[in-house]
Amino acid sequence: MSAEITGAQSLIKSLESAGVDTIFGIPGGAILPAYDPLMDSTIRHILVRHEQGAGHAAQGYAAATGRVGVCMATSGPGATNLVTPIADAHMDSVPMVAVTGQVGASMIGTDAFQEADIRGITMPITKHNFLITDPLDIPRIVAEAFHIASTGRPGPVLVDVTKSALQTMTSFEWPTEIQLPGYRPVTKPHAKQIREATRLILESRRPVLYVGGGTIRAAASKELAELVELTGMPVVTTLMARGAFPDSHPLHLGMPGMHGTVAAVAGLQKSDLIISLGARFDDRVTGNLDSFAPHAKVIHADIDPAEIGKNRHADVPIVGDVREVLIDLMAMLRTQADAGHTGDFEGWTTFLGGVKGRYPLGYDAPPSGLAPQHVIERLGAISGPDTIVTAGVGQHQMWAAHYFGYEQPNKWINSGGLGTMGFAVPAAMGAKVGMPDKVVWAVDGDGCFQMTNQELATCAINDIPIKVAVINNESLGMVRQWQTLFYNERYSNTDLHSKRIPDFVKLADAYGCVGLSCESPDDVDAVIAKAMEINDVPVVVDFRVHRDAMVWPMVAAGTSNDDIKYARDIAPDFEEDDL
Repeated sequence: MSAEITGAQSLIKSLESAGVDTIFGIPGGAILPAYDPLMDSTIRHILVRHEQGAGHAAQGYAAATGRVGVCMATSGPGATNLVTPIADAHMDSVPMVAVTGQVGASMIGTDAFQEADIRGITMPITKHNFLITDPLDIPRIVAEAFHIASTGRPGPVLVDVTKSALQTMTSFEWPTEIQLPGYRPVTKPHAKQIREATRLILESRRPVLYVGGGTIRAAASKELAELVELTGMPVVTTLMARGAFPDSHPLHLGMPGMHGTVAAVAGLQKSDLIISLGARFDDRVTGNLDSFAPHAKVIHADIDPAEIGKNRHADVPIVGDVREVLIDLMAMLRTQADAGHTGDFEGWTTFLGGVKGRYPLGYDAPPSGLAPQHVIERLGAISGPDTIVTAGVGQHQMWAAHYFGYEQPNKWINSGGLGTMGFAVPAAMGAKVGMPDKVVWAVDGDGCFQMTNQELATCAINDIPIKVAVINNESLGMVRQWQTLFYNERYSNTDLHSKRIPDFVKLADAYGCVGLSCESPDDVDAVIAKAMEINDVPVVVDFRVHRDAMVWPMVAAGTSNDDIKYARDIAPDFEEDDL
C-alpha cells in the first residue's frame, strides 16, 4: 500500500501501470486536477485542437499498433465531443479507453456548470463504462477498463471521474488480478462446431471465405493465408478487413458489397457456403438480405455471440477468436486430408477468375483534370505496401479501399460502421504517433478535410509529420453521386466551392505544414514524390480532381446484390450456367 496521494495522482499512476505511453486530450475544469501530475509523468500527452480529434487519434493509434488508444477530456462539452469517436470505435471494434472529468460528486444531478451525464449518454455505444466517486476505486477500475477494452470483441470503455475523487487524498494499489465474474469472453471454439464446419467445407463446391475486420483485430492474417493455401478457397475482404489477405493473391476477389468488386459480389451471391470470419453481415455487404447469397449455407465464426445469427441464420455458429478458430479448423482439415478427404473447388475458382478477368476494377480518364482513382493508384505504387493509409468517408474512401493496394494488415484505417466524416486527419495523427517509423497518408475528401483539419496544428507543433492527400472535387462527392443517379441531377447543397475557398495550400502553410497542389495528370508522380521527400513536417497535397468521377461498381441501397452495376450503364452478366 502506497503513501497518501491525491486521486489525480492515483489516476495517472494507474494509467502508467496499464502501460499507457500516449494520451490525446484537452484539459478543462473537471479534469484539471489530473493534468498537474500528468506534467511529471512518463506518459506523452498530445494537446489536440478538438476533443473529436483526440478520440479519432486514439482510434488511429489503436488500429495501427493493436494497443489500447487513450483519450482524455473534461466534463460536459468536452465529454460530449468524444461521443462520435466513441460510437465509431464501438461500431468498428477499436480498443479505446476514454477518461473524462465529471463535476464533484455532491453536484451530480444539479445541472452544475459543465455537467453532462456522459455515462448515460454513452451507455449504448461503449462496451462498458464507469463513474468513479471514491478515489480508492481508481486503480481497480482503470485496470478493469483496459482489460475490457482489449479482450473479447475489442471496444471503447469510458471512465468518468468526479472532480471530488481527483482532489481527495487516497492510497494507490495496482491490482494483481482482475475479478470480473460476469465477463468471460470465449476465445477457444467448440470442437463439435469445428467438426461440423469441416464437414460443410468438404461437402461444398462453391465456398467463399467472407473475411471481416475481426480477422485483423484477432491478428489472424497469417492463419488465414495458411487456410487458403491448404484449401484453395477464394477470399473476399470487407472494407474493415482490407489487408487481412494480400490484394495480389490470385484467390482474392476483392471487397464485397455496395461498392464491391463484381467478382467479390458474384462470389458471395453464387456461393453454396459462406465461411464468415469476424464479419457481421452488414447491410453494406449484403444489400437486400432476402436475396443475399440465396443458395449458401453459413459458417459464422465471431468472438461476439450477439453477432452470430443477428442478420443471417448461421448453420454452424462458432463462438471464438478468429485466430483460434482458424488454427483448429486447419488441424481438422489436415486430418481429413491425410485420410484422403479434400475439397474440389477448381471449377468454382476458374469461374470466379473468369468474372474477375471480365470485370476488373477500372475507370475512364476524365475529359479534363485528374482521375481520382489514378491519383490513389499512384499514391499506392509510389509510397509502397508498408504505408499506413487512413481515410475519411465518401467517394475517396471507396477509391482508397480499391486502388491503393493492400498486402498487409493494420495498414488500412477507416471509419466503416459509423461512417464518420473528418476521421482521416486525426486518425493519421494517432497512427503516426503509434508507428513513427511508418509513412502515414491520410486520403481525405475536401468535405471531410474541412471538419478536422485543425489537427494539422497539433501535428506541426508536436512533430507528427503525416501526409494528407485531399481528393478535391469541390463537392460532398458521394452525396452528389446519389443526386446524379437518383435525384435527377438536382445538386441540393453539395457544392463546397473548395477549389476557391479555402485555398488548401495557403491553409497548410498557415498551419506550419508544406502545401502542394496538383491539377495535371502529368504532374501526379512528381508531386507525390516531392511529398514523400518531406519528412520533418506535415504535408498537404490538394489534388484537384474531376468533379463528376463516380464510384463503380455500385449496388443501390436496399436493392439486391444481383442488381450490381459495373459502370453507369453496364450490368455484369454472370450466370450459374458458366459454372
